Amino acid sequence: MPRRWLRVAAVQMHADDDIEKNTRGIVERLNACAREKVDVAAFHEGVLFGYCDHPDFWANLDLSRIEDAERQIVRACRETGIAAVVGSTHQEDGGQFNSLLVVDRDGTVRGRYGKIHLAGERWFEPSQRLPVFSLCGVLCCFLICHDIRYPELARLPAAAGAQICFFCSCESSVTNEHKLSAYRAMPISRATENGIYVVMANAPADPTDIDRAGSSHGESKIIHPDGNVMAEAGMFSDEIIIRRLDLHEASRNIAIRAVDDVTCISDWMNEGVKLVDGGVA
Repeated sequence: MPRRWLRVAAVQMHADDDIEKNTRGIVERLNACAREKVDVAAFHEGVLFGYCDHPDFWANLDLSRIEDAERQIVRACRETGIAAVVGSTHQEDGGQFNSLLVVDRDGTVRGRYGKIHLAGERWFEPSQRLPVFSLCGVLCCFLICHDIRYPELARLPAAAGAQICFFCSCESSVTNEHKLSAYRAMPISRATENGIYVVMANAPADPTDIDRAGSSHGESKIIHPDGNVMAEAGMFSDEIIIRRLDLHEASRNIAIRAVDDVTCISDWMNEGVKLVDGGVA
């Protein structure tokens, strides 16, 4: 194992459709995380554009604004020596994707994770890649919001070597009480059913407009591989939660057994692991 400890942060911040303001907020929080000796900081789904769902926004969006914002974030990572996972959007092969920009601590862009299972976003297309990227020398996988409902999207990367799953979301608002129990259970399940850490960054609720697009129910959390929540943010708060992870405890044991045990689905599981880009196991 290349390193034993990793200090991670789940950044819970208010954002809206002002890309430039959001960018300044992200850079400020990266600087704050760097002062706390954080290695990797995760931000919520679509934080760069406030997860705006207005058709006019997408019809008139100048993508150079997103590109300039990402350059500022990359520069901040390089200057502060902190890696980041940031909710963004990008175009590829003519399609628009809801994606995470994954930047290492030296400013190297490791790649992007695109949301695979959309939840009604008419302006995006589903990604067709399941990548694993190395951040600070540790293999990591990623999920965006609705993806959490599909366990194989964490199981296969964990079997392929990922020890940490960064789960970035902007879930339904706090008024959807019937969803809150599942929202809490699913990231905890992804951790314990694989033997990996889960770092969840979710958008907070907006007390001035509780059902506003781009707000959610908060409760960002860092989850141990045994399923215990190590740290959790509030529902409405703009805050950063930080924990040091012992990577020896992210054994991936359950994910490995799912592939290695001789069962009626062993061959099928092994074929699934081959779909992961960048894995080592």
